[in-house]
Amino acid sequence: MTASTSSSIKVIVLDIEGTVCPISFVKDVLFPYALKVLPNVLEAQWDDPNFAKYKDDFPPEYRTSKDKLLAHVQDLMNRDVKIAYLKNLQGYLWKEGYAAGDLKAPLFPDVPPKLAAWHQSGLKIMIYSSGSVPAQKLLFKHTDAAEPSSDLTPIISGWFDTVNAGLKSEPKSYQVIAQSHAEVPIGQWLFLSDNTREVEAAISAGMQSMVVQRPGNPELPAGARDTFPVINSFSVLGDNFDSVGD
Repeated sequence: MTASTSSSIKVIVLDIEGTVCPISFVKDVLFPYALKVLPNVLEAQWDDPNFAKYKDDFPPEYRTSKDKLLAHVQDLMNRDVKIAYLKNLQGYLWKEGYAAGDLKAPLFPDVPPKLAAWHQSGLKIMIYSSGSVPAQKLLFKHTDAAEPSSDLTPIISGWFDTVNAGLKSEPKSYQVIAQSHAEVPIGQWLFLSDNTREVEAAISAGMQSMVVQRPGNPELPAGARDTFPVINSFSVLGDNFDSVGD
């Protein structure tokens, strides 16, 4: 299906994994990093008031010892369970890693210049990911981008996750996001994601949407290219959406 938009776009909402950065960064870098540093963090900060808010979010049965909390985290991550208290803890662990220079988000090369061009054109750029908002901000603050800056947070005007918006596979979540700028008709919002279920939900909500198929992403479901617009790079999209490339 040709990559095109039917009306002027005012707001662009971006997924993260498989859309702006490789899926492998989260699964092969961020997740292992959290598991690697957690034992030392538990040992050093178990009674630290700054760590207490993350520990106390866990169910009571896992807060009774460091070993129980560690085993629970390992189990959740091995099963790729997406739950708020785990995501908050991961964000805390990643924050220290980013600050130390151990972590840096590898964006696809077309992403930084296109985000800068969209921002320069007056378009609003927002993020919607299953990762927590604090983790999203850390990722975009510490990227490998050279231009306009490695910190892209100043050009992003909204952050959404499954807590403040809802599940990404549900149309109502995209309606919640659109209500954050109700002055912009939902038909002038564009959502970009590698996940066809999310793209379908966004379209059902009234947004325009495209599938982003990046290197390293799983193969698209059968018929997806006939059902949805599919792009391989942001470079095919216009800077101000007066025109969109094929």
